[in-house]
Amino acid sequence: MADDKRLINFFQEKPYLITLALAGVLVLVVGLAIVGIGLGRSGGAEIEIREAEPQASESAGTIYVDVGGAVMRPGLYQLKSDSRVNDALVAGGGLAKDADRDWISQNLNLAAKLTDGIKVYLPFQGEATEVLGSADQLEGKININTASLNQLDLLWGVGPATAQKIIDNRPYAKVEDLLDKKAVKANVYEAIKDKITVL
Repeated sequence: MADDKRLINFFQEKPYLITLALAGVLVLVVGLAIVGIGLGRSGGAEIEIREAEPQASESAGTIYVDVGGAVMRPGLYQLKSDSRVNDALVAGGGLAKDADRDWISQNLNLAAKLTDGIKVYLPFQGEATEVLGSADQLEGKININTASLNQLDLLWGVGPATAQKIIDNRPYAKVEDLLDKKAVKANVYEAIKDKITVL
């Protein structure tokens, strides 16, 4: 009884403590209510954080390339559309041991992009012989996919720089690719188109 009187006297002397106590209880109740609402919305389930999966790149498409000559496995290969000559060589199992490696290193651009339906032919030793004389004396047409720099230099309007440009843009699916790949000018192409081939 004495304790109750002291408590009443205490609060009568300091009424602001009642206000503070009530404010504290109110804050506690509001805080618990907010937390409860948050839990109710999430259903109490744990939030799972996942790493974003890498976006699958769109299919680059495919092309078909005929790989022949001095390779381990000549044949028709399906490659990605952004493939290079080196990819065709790898698909063919690499160079055969009797491949003309000197000619290939000097004349074949392994970084050139492939096009659908092209043939990539790698010569055997002794197959890619140097031809002397003028282009008019050559039997048949010059294969722009296999001709050496000296052979291409024999064509009208094709000097060493243009011949190297032709080599750097190999392979060609058709002779018109010389224009499409900007390897020669239009007037040069018109002059040589009947003297060249891709076969």
